[in-house]
Amino acid sequence: MQPPDNFSQAYKQWAQAMQKHPEHFAALQKSYIDEHLKILGSVLSPGGAQQHAPADKRFSGTAWQAHPAFNYLAQSYLATARLFLQSIGDLDLKPGDKRRMHFFAKQYLDALSPSNYLLTNPEAIEQAFATQGESLRTGLENLRSDVAKGHITMTDETLFRAGKNLAVSPGSVVFENELIQLIQYQPSTPTVHARPLLMVPPCINKYYILDLSPENSFVRYAVEQGHTVFMVSWRNVHSELGHLTWDHYVAEGVIAAIDAVRQIANCEKINILGFCVGGTLVASALAVLERMGHDVIESLTLLTAFIDFSDVGEIGAYIDEDFVERTESEVGPGGIVPGAALAFAFASLRANDLVWNYVVNNYLKGQSPPAFDLLYWNGDSTNLPGPMYAYYLRNLYLENRLVAPDSLNMCGVPVDVSRVALPAFVFAAREDHIVPWRTAWKGARYLGGDVEFVLGASGHIAGVINPAALNRRSYWSSGLLDSKNTGSDAWLARAKETTGSWWPYWAAWLSHHGGKRIDARRKLGNARFRQIEPAPGRYVLEQAAS
Repeated sequence: MQPPDNFSQAYKQWAQAMQKHPEHFAALQKSYIDEHLKILGSVLSPGGAQQHAPADKRFSGTAWQAHPAFNYLAQSYLATARLFLQSIGDLDLKPGDKRRMHFFAKQYLDALSPSNYLLTNPEAIEQAFATQGESLRTGLENLRSDVAKGHITMTDETLFRAGKNLAVSPGSVVFENELIQLIQYQPSTPTVHARPLLMVPPCINKYYILDLSPENSFVRYAVEQGHTVFMVSWRNVHSELGHLTWDHYVAEGVIAAIDAVRQIANCEKINILGFCVGGTLVASALAVLERMGHDVIESLTLLTAFIDFSDVGEIGAYIDEDFVERTESEVGPGGIVPGAALAFAFASLRANDLVWNYVVNNYLKGQSPPAFDLLYWNGDSTNLPGPMYAYYLRNLYLENRLVAPDSLNMCGVPVDVSRVALPAFVFAAREDHIVPWRTAWKGARYLGGDVEFVLGASGHIAGVINPAALNRRSYWSSGLLDSKNTGSDAWLARAKETTGSWWPYWAAWLSHHGGKRIDARRKLGNARFRQIEPAPGRYVLEQAAS
């Protein structure tokens, strides 16, 4: 996903800008020299290393303060990185160019951190001496294993498996085609709402982010609230399916699932939920159904999902015209986008936490990462078909055409999301680096019905997976979005903060759209849609190409 030579291009821009403003470059040089002399003096003073410990967690260990040379190395690196990034911020450039330059410069600076290399990491050196070199041997073995696997190990992958200790909510696959399996979950209450709930997860990862361990399962929680829950499980596409397009994902994925759920539940309307790109696909499908005259959805829930793509955050640094053209040329006519490449691209957005942290611990220190179900899911990515991926990048990420009425044709009809006049619950996460919350808020305003917007604490995944039983973090709400042309910051200023999980708030909202209570559907599927196999099904077990 990352364009080649991106840092060199950004650096060339920076150098050219500096040449145009020699006074700015001279001031930067002076600041650099002054800062390093100040650091050197503080480190060499009695007790200076301990008194000036860097706040950055990469250098928070006592070994970095115990040795003046390593302390100076850490502080001088941090000062250099700070001044370099500051110089970019001071340049007179277009906002997009400045953000792209800042992003790639930070990627490069993160990679150069002295904590990432054995000879400049005192903690790794001490570990090697303490273990008589065993940590180095283990680290090399960890590196060899990860090279063979094609990705960095972030958790003990031997401890997790879908259907064993993840994705264990009881249910059955009741429909499948070449792209999806549809899972229906067993009810856990005597009565249920008449209208079922269909969940559409992101197709870039496995569905079980919504059904992790039982105590973290959003699926289990929804079932416990008396909903008949169905789940789309996307196919981990292989080369034979490399021809699939965005329209296939809308029609054979979302719309096919809606049709099956309606027939199984024997009801005219259902509730639907979309998460991340699953939410974008759901919004697209509902716009298609609306234009076709099919009134089959009662309510819409979107979780950390784009409708508007005007500001996609840091991932936008990757996606420019050159990159999209290259993608269209390489895989647009057909082919596979490997799941591992996509996973690494997203991990690079938080490189210190999701890349270099594991390089240091796994390879330099020879440690094994702890067991963590969320990180196992994060590495269990899925392949995407090239035509679908190229369409998504061009028309949505790059050109933001989903919010332009009738700008796009999907499944043979023009689409306009403003005509999707349904009650909607839109959730965003305040620290989300994949779907910035202000962009999600802006996208919610394009919908044509009453919209309840809720902002949760934490990030793209942890903000969503916030179990009600644990009641952690907090969320902000202010009722229905009004029609006034107010901004997202004004909305936040008047929103009410509530301590705890947002799940009960959503459950109370959804209960108004579930219809009357009826006896629980104990038999899964029906005469036409028979049970194919137990959940989690075959598709979720297929592994991505590396």
